[in-house]
Amino acid sequence: MARRPDDSASRTSAAKAGTEPRNQRPADHVVIAVVGAPHGLRGEVRVKSYTENPMAVGDYGPLLGADGKTYRIKALRPVKDDIIIARLESVADRTAAEAITNLVLSVARGQLPPVEDDDEFYHADLVGLSVLDESGQVIGQVIGLMNFGAGDMLDIKLNRPGPSALLPFTKAFVPTIDLAQRVIHARPPADFGVDSPPPPGRDETKSKSKQTGRDKA
Repeated sequence: MARRPDDSASRTSAAKAGTEPRNQRPADHVVIAVVGAPHGLRGEVRVKSYTENPMAVGDYGPLLGADGKTYRIKALRPVKDDIIIARLESVADRTAAEAITNLVLSVARGQLPPVEDDDEFYHADLVGLSVLDESGQVIGQVIGLMNFGAGDMLDIKLNRPGPSALLPFTKAFVPTIDLAQRVIHARPPADFGVDSPPPPGRDETKSKSKQTGRDKA
């Protein structure tokens, strides 16, 4: 989930599901976890959870894998921070666990709880919204959310050739979000959209091949 603070100084990190790989889940799904390396010899795997409470990844029933298969969690135990150890119903040994390393797991958007804070949003609800400037002109469309440590940023595909542009997800730059009309009213800075090198840690090529949500579900 992404939180929209009052100003850039108070920005908080994205609810993690917003950092999920793109294009690896149905449009109506939200990524809540990614399978990591095998753990031991009996099929257990390390899992990076994108839910606010990492252990909640087991609360949504069967999970859809990016491979099109359904995965049911039989057991979970915490390790550290957002990493947990999981035993999946169809994964019985290390070989099977190795075969699903880096597998993205998602759930249908309707399975997630409603948002209780007016300034928190599932990434999946923001992606695809049209972005309007102060004159009401459409300047682009949200294609994702990014977070490089300083706060959430909308990744916007502009209505012109060239790379996408990042807009800080704060009330100063994004004063109004109308989910019903599927539009965002923005106050972009004067230099918004001017071509520039990507922020530190951002690989422009990789970002275009990847895909969030609240993301903490």
